[in-house]
Amino acid sequence: MNAEDTRIIESSGNVFRDLGFPPDEASVLALRAQLVGELRLWIETNGLKQAQLTTRLGISHSRVSELVRGKWDKFSLDMLITLATRAGKKVSLKLADAA
Repeated sequence: MNAEDTRIIESSGNVFRDLGFPPDEASVLALRAQLVGELRLWIETNGLKQAQLTTRLGISHSRVSELVRGKWDKFSLDMLITLATRAGKKVSLKLADAA
């Protein structure tokens, strides 16, 4: 690929939308990815081990492993909101008009 083949397209602000997902699905995917990222940051910041997380979050070791590895596609939006709440986080949604 050379410079003549490269085309730069401005992002919509949602990578999933940019990849061609329908707007509704892209929104859910972006929220799930954001929540997993926030939970991983919380885990890292607090130095929590997987055994501690199974108790604190009330999920199995295999689910904790998926979370720690950033496997956002393994979790529903509902479950991620539940886990964030169990982690002591306040989850809120800000609505804006679509671009």
